[in-house]
Amino acid sequence: MNLDLVDAACAQRGEPGYRTRQIWKWAAQSATGYEQMTDLPRDLRAALTAEVPFSTLTLERELRARDGTVKALLRTHDGHPVETVLMRYRDGRHSLCISSQSGCPLTCSFCATGQMRFARNLTAWEIVDQALHFRRPRPGVSGELDHAVFMGMGEPMMNLDNVLGACTLLPDLGIGHRRTAISTVGWIPGIERLAREPIPIRLALSLHAPDDALRSELMPVNDRYPLRDVIAACEAFYAAKRRMVMVEYVMLAGVNDLHQQAVTLAELLDPRAFKLNLIPYNPTGSRFKASGPKAIEAFKAELERHGLRVSVRLERGREIAAACGQLAAQP
Repeated sequence: MNLDLVDAACAQRGEPGYRTRQIWKWAAQSATGYEQMTDLPRDLRAALTAEVPFSTLTLERELRARDGTVKALLRTHDGHPVETVLMRYRDGRHSLCISSQSGCPLTCSFCATGQMRFARNLTAWEIVDQALHFRRPRPGVSGELDHAVFMGMGEPMMNLDNVLGACTLLPDLGIGHRRTAISTVGWIPGIERLAREPIPIRLALSLHAPDDALRSELMPVNDRYPLRDVIAACEAFYAAKRRMVMVEYVMLAGVNDLHQQAVTLAELLDPRAFKLNLIPYNPTGSRFKASGPKAIEAFKAELERHGLRVSVRLERGREIAAACGQLAAQP
């Protein structure tokens, strides 16, 4: 829903200013169309239906995994693909993985999205409409939302105006700022700006290597923003917000899962400012293979021995290519 278009249409018809607020309230409470908004005049509902698309995105398909994960492939008005994922957990969480771009310009070698053609940044309304899509109850989708992570397609810090614009509306859908996280590959200007923002959104850092040589091989952005500078920016974020930074580390067999690499990583990260989430690698058609359970456990144990808080991500939706690093809008 593009509330700018709604507001303009209402103003053109001489409607009072509160109409847009009424319409947004209905949309946030899971309305599927203007016709359901019974406190609006009938002629206004008809005019909006004819003139203003109810969503900026069109659903192309949905896939459902056995674990309850649902992935939606959506299209922008100009035909660009966007994937978003709803993950449901046994503890009752309903977490949304949101995209900020169609494709990604940063070409991380282990990520399927990075191998796509980059199209463009998404608007704030296109970001919000991903959440609204899953806010509407239907078979297999309850409409409940309570967490959001900007870990879908794209680098959110390269589109931070629109990401933050969308974040201002997410609480109306049940997703509070403290339950929203923005993930970055280390785009320092965005990290620095987020540290200045008053809203308490969490920061996640896609790290994936403990040294510059390997990180540049895996993630070319490291040539622009080297590891030590990124860590310093994250430490400054922690100092400003007093909120720990979540480090995401995808486990690649024989590449970044060795004992000495765990030691180097532990020496790099201050346990007061960082906690780690080890991510079993999901197939993306790249040259990499996943670290085995024993290698992951040994890596975890070494990090914990150095005082770091470490978890291993519970993967969701792998069978429908909805897990970490797999979003690529493939048919």
